[in-house]
Amino acid sequence: MADLKAQLQQQQISTSRPIPGQSLTNNPENPMPFEKPPKFVDFHQASEYLWVKMIEDVAYVSLMESLENGVPVMDVVQIILKQGFQQGLWNPDLMIMLIEPAAYMLIALAEKADIQFVVYQGQMDDEDDEEEILGVSFQEERIREMMEVSESGNIPANVLTDEMRKDIEKLPPKEDAPSSMAPTEAPVAEAPAQQESLMAPPQV
Repeated sequence: MADLKAQLQQQQISTSRPIPGQSLTNNPENPMPFEKPPKFVDFHQASEYLWVKMIEDVAYVSLMESLENGVPVMDVVQIILKQGFQQGLWNPDLMIMLIEPAAYMLIALAEKADIQFVVYQGQMDDEDDEEEILGVSFQEERIREMMEVSESGNIPANVLTDEMRKDIEKLPPKEDAPSSMAPTEAPVAEAPAQQESLMAPPQV
């Protein structure tokens, strides 16, 4: 899996944008993944899929290292959900619905690993009362709620299921995370050859 910080930097400097009407010129017999019916249409199924992908060994290591290196939670969320959309996992509406659950999942994992992290770039220190995430304006109040949760550790009860909480308890303690959690026979740096991205289906 490619380094999340590198993906974020590439996304920020990329000037590639679709030309208006470009989708109309695509071959209808070979549509892009996001032009097909999405894999997930149920919110709970999509949330569970996200969680399973986040706690996979290689993905978990990369996520925690990214947060520990200062990549904001909401930036990681954007990368994960955008990848999922591009791969045809969900449509734009479901992608937007997953923003907050995905953020709280990352916060819960970071707290378990005792990692100091930031929720949003600048931590709402500007004068705007809204921030844009995946093209959607988020009210300052919602961002601040996430920041308060990150300080108190009180993840909303409706975000994490009982199974998810059990999964968290099984994760390695701080002294074993994040660097030593990578499989010894497959270093983190070699992950891209096995799986292209966090959201890619597991290789059989």
